[in-house]
Amino acid sequence: MRISFFLIILLLGFTSCKQNKSENNADLAKLENIQDEYESFGERISASNSLSAREMQQKYQSLKPGDTIQAKFNTRVNAVCKMKGCWMELDLPETEEDPMIKFKDYGFFVPKDIEGREVIVEGLAFIEEISVEDRRHFAQDAGKNAEEIEAINEPEKSFGFLAHGVLLKK
Repeated sequence: MRISFFLIILLLGFTSCKQNKSENNADLAKLENIQDEYESFGERISASNSLSAREMQQKYQSLKPGDTIQAKFNTRVNAVCKMKGCWMELDLPETEEDPMIKFKDYGFFVPKDIEGREVIVEGLAFIEEISVEDRRHFAQDAGKNAEEIEAINEPEKSFGFLAHGVLLKK
């Protein structure tokens, strides 16, 4: 009886190892596919289950200042910091403002020449108020002229996003 029980346990152990190995191989295949299609920045994220820009725009519309949600969405880059690549603005349809994407713990940057490229970002979406000083700083980083920078004289409520991972379509 003890020997039969031991053999059953041993057989179950081998079976579960085989299942885990095949699951790991599937995960590796997905990761290799992502690496072929995307360049990764920050934490490794998956391209699957991301919202469209329109779906994300609807999520933002439901937020109030102080609200936050975890999100992943794909869209096009409208602007990026020309100094370091330390922030980017992404396109959302039918909105006057684009979400400002910053990177978790200032821990990674994106290339400075990616306007118009497709990205997937994953992280924390929120509504924030941007001070006049910060708005002017961002305008300067974006290469705006002195006249445009001086015209900024009021804080602005804005869509914010703190990304822990970015996939840039190759």
